[in-house]
Amino acid sequence: METRKVGQGMMALACIAGLALLTMFFSGVEKRQYNPNQSPESRADATSSEVNLKRNRQGHYVASGLINFKEVEFLLDTGATDVVIPQRIARELGLRRGRANRALTANGAVTVYDTNIDQLSIGDITLYNVRASINPAMRTPSILLGMSALKRIEFIQKGDSLTLRHVY
Repeated sequence: METRKVGQGMMALACIAGLALLTMFFSGVEKRQYNPNQSPESRADATSSEVNLKRNRQGHYVASGLINFKEVEFLLDTGATDVVIPQRIARELGLRRGRANRALTANGAVTVYDTNIDQLSIGDITLYNVRASINPAMRTPSILLGMSALKRIEFIQKGDSLTLRHVY
C-alpha cells in the first residue's frame, strides 16, 4: 500500500512538472510570435549600420533594444510624433519627467511629459539625445518608437521585412 501512494505521488509530481515545462515552452513561443526580433539581425560598416526586422503575426514591427543600456521592447510607430514611454517603464529607466503637454492618441487626449533619452539602440544602430514623451496613461509593455527617432533612420519595407539604415 505504501509503495502505491509513493508511486501516485511521483506520478502527480511528474504531471505538475510536465505542465510547468509546457507552460514555459509555449509562453516562449508566444513571446517570439509577438517579438520575432528579440536579437535583431544587424550589419555595420564604416559608413552605416543596418538592422533587418521581421513583421510579427499581427503585422507590427516589434524589436528588442536598449535605452541608456537597459533592455526594452520597441513597437515601431510612424504615427507617433515622439518615442513614447509608459510611465512605469520610464521610472525603471530612471528618466525624468519634464514639462507637461497634451497629446492626441488613439484613445483621445492625454497629458504626457517631455523627457530625453541619452542613448537608444536597436542592433548596431545607436541614436543619441532622442526626444521622448512619458505617458502615464499608457499600459502596454512596449515603447512606441516614434518619429523623433525614426526620422534619423532610413527604412525600407519589402514584404514582411523592414530594413532600418542609419548613415553616420
